Amino acid sequence: MNQNHSREQLWAQLNQEWDLIIIGGGITGAGIFRRAVSGGLKTLLLEAADFSSGTSSKSSKLVHGGFRYLRNGQYDVTFESVRQREKLLKQARNLVTPLGFVFPHNASTRQKRMYRAGIIIYDLMALKWKHRHLNLTQLRETMPVLKPKGMAGAYLYYDALLDDSRMVLRLIQETIEDGGLALNYARIESLLKDTTGHVRGVAVEDRSRSNLGTQELKARAVINATGPWTDKLREQLGRQSRVRPLRGSHLVFSFDDLPIPHAVTLMHPQDKRAMFAIPWEGRTIFGTTDLDHQVPLDQEPYCTDQEVAYMLEAIHSIFPDSKITESSVISSFAGLRPIVRGDANNPSAESRAHLVLEEDGLVTVTGGKLTIFEIMAEDTLKAVLPQLGKELKPIRYWFKPNPAFLSDNRLSQQSFHYLAGRYGQALPDLLTMSDPQSLQQVDDLYLYWAELPYNARHGMVEHLDDLLLRCTRLGMLLPQGGMGVMNKVKQLTKSELPWTEEEWQLEIARYQDIYQKAYSPNPESHLK
Repeated sequence: MNQNHSREQLWAQLNQEWDLIIIGGGITGAGIFRRAVSGGLKTLLLEAADFSSGTSSKSSKLVHGGFRYLRNGQYDVTFESVRQREKLLKQARNLVTPLGFVFPHNASTRQKRMYRAGIIIYDLMALKWKHRHLNLTQLRETMPVLKPKGMAGAYLYYDALLDDSRMVLRLIQETIEDGGLALNYARIESLLKDTTGHVRGVAVEDRSRSNLGTQELKARAVINATGPWTDKLREQLGRQSRVRPLRGSHLVFSFDDLPIPHAVTLMHPQDKRAMFAIPWEGRTIFGTTDLDHQVPLDQEPYCTDQEVAYMLEAIHSIFPDSKITESSVISSFAGLRPIVRGDANNPSAESRAHLVLEEDGLVTVTGGKLTIFEIMAEDTLKAVLPQLGKELKPIRYWFKPNPAFLSDNRLSQQSFHYLAGRYGQALPDLLTMSDPQSLQQVDDLYLYWAELPYNARHGMVEHLDDLLLRCTRLGMLLPQGGMGVMNKVKQLTKSELPWTEEEWQLEIARYQDIYQKAYSPNPESHLK
């Protein structure tokens, strides 16, 4: 990202007066960063760990309206999300891509009509008509593995798919190019107040390998965009909790074990919760759960044994011939949703609406979902502008246009567009530093070997998990977190990462520990 500056140089640049300091480097913080800098504000983004390392790298990988929210009567949230999905399909082409969803129904005329009505409403919200009905014959031809008991047909409708972490990183990268400053592993130790008690800055500690100390930074306004950790900052102002952290867990399988050309929407046989099977990056993801998270927030969330059993039960009910067992799981991951606390007993019934608060000068944004990050950014900055006494300039684009296809005999046109979606106008740099061998896909994944050295050089990588779990998703997609290809990873990136042999071994050990406790097929067994 800040490829022309060392971390020491970036750290030295922090000590200036900012219009705006944004705390939190997930999709919400990245979206505010993009909008603020494009609007002419002198802006700094600070993230306590790695960019997107919280909720924004552990989502269901969907840009969607939330079809299931219709059942809960959250029509405003669904409408807002559907319209934003349509915008992102145009703005972030090849990063956000259309994805069909198959929604099976039984022989009940009432259920079929109810599903049809919901899908029609869903399409009309997007001002389109793209759904259709599939009979049993069409289903067997399209998706023979789909065989839930009593299935009489299904509806095919469309949402969209993305790499959530790459979206965050691309937003931050392109905003840095436009003059913003962003730093990961920069933890806020405290909020700084002026003589009137209003927040006017932060004390930040460098948590990188460089260990550069602590600075006090001044800003005309400070934004809290820390998702599930929102209330940790608000506690410094004596405010009561507003966030209900809910855990959503997923399992990752080989596509051969669960070959589905479209995603599948299904109802869990136990509690009728909506769940999804999703083809992604050469794998199939299954999820998600929706549980109150009782574990301390300073521990990385993980998929529990109970959640694994719950998801396998759903898989066996709708894909009875798949022969999937616990041993089929390649990896798992769990993320925390920062849901605004309501009065619902059932976590799934809580509203997904977002909330913006101004408290003693600190502006907090929480709730919402990835799909509506642009709306959340605009609403947050509207709340900040009175403190700044400025107007935002219009935004030209949220994502810079992808480069036009360049004839390159090392890549097919499809591969070029895949990489262009993830790297945008930085793709020519990636191609320049790549040889033909590195421009090969990793095993049966969509990922390219060339992404590893590129991100090692340009991705502000501090630790191995930054590279393997967020800059690329190799650690989630290969068995054992990619340990079988670790020698090749090291060979490709050692010239870009300033690590001694001893540091490499420490990083590998650290990465293995993180993987086993938060991403392995059975994390709980490594926590006992």
